[in-house]
Amino acid sequence: MFLRPQAAIAFAERDWVVVGSLHNLTGETVAKLELAPAGTQGWGPDQCKNDKDGTVDNDERLKVEGVAPGSYDARLTFKGGRVCYARGLAVEEGKVFSVELDQLKDCEPK
Repeated sequence: MFLRPQAAIAFAERDWVVVGSLHNLTGETVAKLELAPAGTQGWGPDQCKNDKDGTVDNDERLKVEGVAPGSYDARLTFKGGRVCYARGLAVEEGKVFSVELDQLKDCEPK
């Protein structure tokens, strides 16, 4: 029987690269975007690092990498430092999902 090393198994179970794209419709520039499975605090890496200038302007799209399709909460840090949350976002493979101004909750001032 052939056994794969644990690291190889973990990668095989998480073998995805690009899920879809975020369309920023918040009216502000996003400087940091983190996703966590809905209802958790397990924030993933900053998705803004996937953008050539490291930010996502209003009405700009950002490719999302390293997450499986599912329901996610987003933590958005805007240029200037304000942090807001958008909850229960449906992230589907190959599709665009948006975050709009009225979805922003629990905003913390800069």
